[in-house]
Amino acid sequence: MAETRYTDLQASGELRRRADEALAGLRACRVCPHECQVDRLAAGRGICRAGAAARVASFGPHIGEERPLVGSRGSGTVFFAHCNLHCVFCQNYDISHLGNGAELNAREIADAFLHIESLGCENLNVVSPTHFTPQILDALDAAAADGLSLPLVWNCGGYESLETLRLLDGVVDIYMPDAKYADADTAQRLSGASDYPERNRDALREMHRQVGELEVDSRGVATRGLLVRHLVLPEGLSGTCEVMRFIAEELSPNTYVNVMAQYRPCFHADEFPEIDRRLTAEEYAEAVRAARSAGLTRLDSM
Repeated sequence: MAETRYTDLQASGELRRRADEALAGLRACRVCPHECQVDRLAAGRGICRAGAAARVASFGPHIGEERPLVGSRGSGTVFFAHCNLHCVFCQNYDISHLGNGAELNAREIADAFLHIESLGCENLNVVSPTHFTPQILDALDAAAADGLSLPLVWNCGGYESLETLRLLDGVVDIYMPDAKYADADTAQRLSGASDYPERNRDALREMHRQVGELEVDSRGVATRGLLVRHLVLPEGLSGTCEVMRFIAEELSPNTYVNVMAQYRPCFHADEFPEIDRRLTAEEYAEAVRAARSAGLTRLDSM
């Protein structure tokens, strides 16, 4: 039996119901673990700084994502502005922290989704979507009614609410969360979320329950499943050993994990001496060894 997808949920009216539920929740926002409970429909703004309208920085084909997402036609990315994390080393700080972008309504976002499909992209990849989950569900319902059927990639920071993730069950085809930290103090200092490790683990468990291990077609292009990103930080601050052990033991050793070597000091990283430098080759090699030692068998690198 085929898995339920957002196209099925749209046809049955369930996607509309979930979108309406999520939008109503903006009156006392709890869309992410911060649970700010501000009234975003009345111009309130929480820790993410997002309001009632989704803000989009850009959209179009992107070839800089993981190989199973890019395929031969590129991943159709929609970059949303703002973020529910405040990473001091953010490489997209102009979008995530400064909020650069244009406010779009549901119809305009739906048209962007459909434009991406018309370009022949392999998937629809929503980047930093968490704080705009209600608006994305609203737009997705409209786009699916007009024929959108691309696999939906949820490209997020990994700081997610279980309540919100359950609204996405059957909607998201491919989850691509970060697994940033194993240590609460580090998560608080560098991203403003001391409960990140706990919330991230709960989120990864729920994502894995929904979509399972990453599945690819005959071309090696992802169709469904979980793909985890782990950015290796200097001085072992990302807690790679513990993160990899959790993924292998509590999710699956066959989980697709991208061990990322691309860290560079950005934004306010110069205010934190331990991360005010690039990663060394040995630090990255040690992280890869930790992933293999944990028993993970599907490793990628960027």
